[in-house]
Amino acid sequence: MGGTRNTVDLARLGLASGEGVVVEAAVDLDSIELAGQRYASAAGVPQARVDISRTTAGYALRLRYTVTLEGPCMRCLEAATEAIAVDAREVDQPGGGDDLRSPYLDGDELDLHSWVRDALVLALPTQIRCAAECRGLCAICGANLNDDPEHAHESAPDARWAKLSEIRFD
Repeated sequence: MGGTRNTVDLARLGLASGEGVVVEAAVDLDSIELAGQRYASAAGVPQARVDISRTTAGYALRLRYTVTLEGPCMRCLEAATEAIAVDAREVDQPGGGDDLRSPYLDGDELDLHSWVRDALVLALPTQIRCAAECRGLCAICGANLNDDPEHAHESAPDARWAKLSEIRFD
């Protein structure tokens, strides 16, 4: 099965206990705000693969996709792209308690849009950078340290010796 979709009607698949099916679809992806910066995928999620298995009373689900996010580097604020592979699993077993209920399943309607977004947020790296070796910005003047690796400032004098600067030799 293919196409663009944000939900899957599991009842329509007609799976019996022990049967499974793979659904592949493009899914819309909203931009994500991380540390005050906005990151987005121009193409959404072009191909998400959802493995759906019917259990005795519910479903076992697996979601896999790769997406490329674009936004500012968290160190130097230049343009950055990050490819992120997502592999998430959900189980929905009615009567099994809250731990065995998927928040993405409402009856037999699987909310792919929300699951794709939440799984991506959990898979995000701690920092999205333009390059692994990004040096960032100077904490004093804001200069991009990638452009000038030798950038430096004169260190501030030790405050304990400040009174000596008041001595005048005339």
